[in-house]
Amino acid sequence: MEITKLTAIELSKKIKQKELSVEEAVIASLTAIKKREPYYHSYITVNEEDALAQARKIQTAIEAGNFADSPLAGVPIAIKDNICVKGMPTTCASKMLEDFIPPYNASVIERLKDAGAIILGKTNMDEFAMGSTTETSYFGVTKNPWNTECVPGGSSGGSAAAVAAEEAFVALGTDTGGSIRQPSAFCGVTGIKPTYGTVSRYGLVSYASSLDQIGPMARSVSDCATTLQIISGADDKDSTCVKTASYDYVSALRSDVRGLRIGIPRGYFTEGLDDEVKKSVLDAAAFFKEQGAIVEEFDLDAIEYATPAYYVIASAEASSNLSRYDGVKYGYRTADFDGLQELYKKTRSEGFGEEVKRRMMIGAFVLSSGHYDAYYNKALKVRALIKQSFDRAFERFDIILGPTTPVASRKLGQSLFNPVKMFLGDIYTVSVNLAGLPAISLPCGLSQDGIPSKNSDVIPSKNSDGIPSKNSDGMPIGLQLIGKPFGEKDIIRAAYTLEQSKTYLRPKLSD
Repeated sequence: MEITKLTAIELSKKIKQKELSVEEAVIASLTAIKKREPYYHSYITVNEEDALAQARKIQTAIEAGNFADSPLAGVPIAIKDNICVKGMPTTCASKMLEDFIPPYNASVIERLKDAGAIILGKTNMDEFAMGSTTETSYFGVTKNPWNTECVPGGSSGGSAAAVAAEEAFVALGTDTGGSIRQPSAFCGVTGIKPTYGTVSRYGLVSYASSLDQIGPMARSVSDCATTLQIISGADDKDSTCVKTASYDYVSALRSDVRGLRIGIPRGYFTEGLDDEVKKSVLDAAAFFKEQGAIVEEFDLDAIEYATPAYYVIASAEASSNLSRYDGVKYGYRTADFDGLQELYKKTRSEGFGEEVKRRMMIGAFVLSSGHYDAYYNKALKVRALIKQSFDRAFERFDIILGPTTPVASRKLGQSLFNPVKMFLGDIYTVSVNLAGLPAISLPCGLSQDGIPSKNSDVIPSKNSDGIPSKNSDGMPIGLQLIGKPFGEKDIIRAAYTLEQSKTYLRPKLSD
């Protein structure tokens, strides 16, 4: 039995049944990390000593009868490096925070620890979550386990790659404009962006505060739903966190979509969408219809303005949030300066990467006198129109279905030389954040095979260095299901139904 191939829920059950120990599970994950990190670079920090100490502590607690009801007890989990873990570096993949060690845990970390999960380390990401490829990290590029010549997506690319490469059973990511869903699609895993306010943001290093949400990434819908149930809930430390009647997402794990009303926006299937992605997504829609769902096309208004509105709002909020990094309070400080103004300029010039500086400058511009009404205020009005458009759609439908990304993946280096193209790649995801809605991305096919049914491991070819690079059977394609506010159960039920109809495909990994 290969331990790392188990789902998180399967692993926890085997630990409680004494078929495996927590330490064995952690050692298996650490071994996989040591073997595969030279190829994929999913992690910035791996805390081996602490993870083993956690394992021994949790094992003792399980043997004493604790954690009997916790489905993640003893499960090794990876954390995106913009979520604070006490005593562990939290760098946001930036030189600016290279040496920052938080003195406290984020609320989601406290909840995972209370459930008996083991924190393996911190995953790579785009610097301060600004990017869609995990190529803007100060600590180097993460590569897609399906094809090392391709990006894993971003900004949570390290978390997606760690899960796909079996270096973690579950990972936490953050989603500001698609940063959980898009890398999940590129790496062939499942990721959930919850409704804004469902999961506490306390301890998350902010990018755009009105858009950011923490969510799970895993190799199954069940693992994602289970993790989301554990990290969700009201939090006095986060005033934007909403208390709802129920966080019981596990009850939605049933294969039944009869009577579910699913809408497909016509505007999602126009120019720019890859033919293979379109086919796989529409095949998934046909499957839902065969299973008894009501599937109809409709027009979703104002969505064409979502991308420019998103980048104006996100950049404005980023400009404000990142103003705290000035070389005075904490973080990087330039070694040589003459006066306060030069301290600010040189610290930010040296501490931030190009993409972060670009977005901060855009944000400062759209908030400046004379441009506020023309750009920022207008973007807020577009945001309201998009929210109203979704509200009208959900009067007719329970779920909105579409692609997660317009293409199956991108080659390394393509987007960095064309930031506008990178921005436009978020066309299907950013509107969800603007409206504060829940959404899930899950694999629905391969770029060359449509929706596979009973295929097993995909065998890659090798590049000139002997490193497995390209899968002969193509790259994974992601399906996005969007729900009503706090409608996570509907999208989880639909995703679980589709998942049960096919065998999960894994990349052939480098050891």
